Amino acid sequence: MDNARQNIAGLGILCVLIAVFCISINDMLIKQLSGDYPLHQIVFARSAIGILFSLIIVQYEGGFGILRTNTPWQHALRGILIVIANMTFFVGLAVLPLADVTALFFVAPLFITLLSIPILGERVGVLRLSAVAVGFAGVVIMQRPWADSDTLEVSRVVLLLPVLAALTYALNQILTRKLGVASKASAMAVYIQATFVIVSLGFFAVAGDGRYAEGATNGSVIFLLRAWVWPQGADIWVFFGLGVNSAIIGYCLSQAYRLTDAATVAPFEYVGLPLAVFWGWAVFGDLPVLEVWIGILLILGAGLFVFLREQQKARGGDRRPVRGRNG
Repeated sequence: MDNARQNIAGLGILCVLIAVFCISINDMLIKQLSGDYPLHQIVFARSAIGILFSLIIVQYEGGFGILRTNTPWQHALRGILIVIANMTFFVGLAVLPLADVTALFFVAPLFITLLSIPILGERVGVLRLSAVAVGFAGVVIMQRPWADSDTLEVSRVVLLLPVLAALTYALNQILTRKLGVASKASAMAVYIQATFVIVSLGFFAVAGDGRYAEGATNGSVIFLLRAWVWPQGADIWVFFGLGVNSAIIGYCLSQAYRLTDAATVAPFEYVGLPLAVFWGWAVFGDLPVLEVWIGILLILGAGLFVFLREQQKARGGDRRPVRGRNG
């Protein structure tokens, strides 16, 4: 029995590592495409392809009947929150180094800890609150409040976008924890992918011709609102790869947390930080500046400490991952 449990735990860890690696590839590819295509077009292509693969998994897990739900508005709100988290994350990614955006997004578990106090009525001890304070100190250091606007490469609003992404993702996690979701993971993935498709088509209807990007100088605004164009050359395969990647992420994360407990696999999600640093250096030639390195270490340490303290306090509880912008 011990060997069987170890094998299952090992498979769960392997699944979460595959998911985190695919997330890092996803972020790197979207940053590469951000100079030529609008965000809503990338999101549409990724989600339209991803939903097809998710529907195949739905059929495998029980058929299309599992898509029926008694809480459609809860799923709609959950999908909208994840869409906002994705949009703000990727708009920031267009002009910020990959490692910076990823590190700032990892404050999501710290937001979850804070929000659980007023929304869920949970008690949070001094040690966890202290860790949260340390993590947010890392955020402040990465924001470099002492620097003037001429020194910063981007506006302060853009620097706050990954933090907003983390906040909206944390609200999504709190909503899921508070209300509970009885649907299977594959069905939930379909709901979220469908939300992405609907929102991106809405952007296309309003701004697909690029009229609102005319005269814009901010890279994030241009990425969000530029006109749709047909993918050129190998970019078609990049779009297809993003869709397949999205389906793999959703499936592997679901498998990881189905096979074993969150305390075993969730810390491995932080492998995403060194992967972001690696892809930023290897593909874009970016290496974090000193303030970002300090912020990364503080956020990483605080996030791991908070998570492990939660698991010690609630052994056997159902703690879901704090990562996974693909839902």
